[in-house]
Amino acid sequence: MSSILTTDGLSAQDAVPAWQDWMSKLFAGLGSDLYGDTVFEGHIQRSQAGAVIMTRIEAARHRVIRSVQGRRSHDADYVKIVAPWQGLAAVSQQGREASARSGSWVIYDTSQAYEVANPEWSEHLIVMLPRQSLVQRGIRLEGLMGRNVGGASGIARVALEAMRSTYQELPTMGPALAERAGELLIDLVHLSLQELSGRGTAVTQQEAFKDRIRAHVVAHVRDARLSIDDIALAMNCSKRHLYNAFADESLTLAAWIQQLRLELCMRELRDMRGAQRTITDIAFGCGFSNSAHFSRAFKAYTGMAPSDFRMLKLSTP
Repeated sequence: MSSILTTDGLSAQDAVPAWQDWMSKLFAGLGSDLYGDTVFEGHIQRSQAGAVIMTRIEAARHRVIRSVQGRRSHDADYVKIVAPWQGLAAVSQQGREASARSGSWVIYDTSQAYEVANPEWSEHLIVMLPRQSLVQRGIRLEGLMGRNVGGASGIARVALEAMRSTYQELPTMGPALAERAGELLIDLVHLSLQELSGRGTAVTQQEAFKDRIRAHVVAHVRDARLSIDDIALAMNCSKRHLYNAFADESLTLAAWIQQLRLELCMRELRDMRGAQRTITDIAFGCGFSNSAHFSRAFKAYTGMAPSDFRMLKLSTP
């Protein structure tokens, strides 16, 4: 069985409260914050593989917040996974900060307070697994929640691919087969957590540090004052330590920040509802402070001038 909810056809005035109501109803009182935006677009599709609940969310930037006071009693029955197809998900829970893009996934605990920031257009797969199904397999969940499990290699990659393919194929499965597919997902997540619990301390500390950096950037990416110096001060470390943390990444930290800002600009330039905003206003609202630098960076990234990109996207049905 599946259900679909969408803001298509709703006015801007109705879309925001509708989204917040859906988040609360589908996820047991979960709060939703839209960064103060008054225009919003979102789509939700939910299916179930036996005891495993799978939800696909496509939405403009937003945050979801679970407070201890807002938690309902049956929340404790599930652990939750966010596995992006597109965009960034940054999870904060119990002092841990873990982020994921396409190719990795984060697991967290619905019985504890948490926040998930989605600072750009996102397309995420949300997977909810019964807590008891993991505990019965003999793993202690303490210390493993609020963590990036991986997805680039090993059993975590197998689990990620299985979650995605299971969701996509559920409409073709009968109830018995869907239930068995859900049990397989629980087995794969269990094995991934076992692998996570055995990783070396130095590796996990480095990943945790990178998660803290990413979360700080995500929270401040629209602030033009965000800089390497600012991040180093927030992390209480040297700039060299920041550079070393991202030495094995395909992009430097500064390049990644610029890419985040450019992707935000692309999204807002495509949005018909912001057609009256100037390109400079959009660029400055996404963290750029110099229009000439923005234009050069945008053309280098997209192959088009911002004005040409906007005209093409707004004229395309």
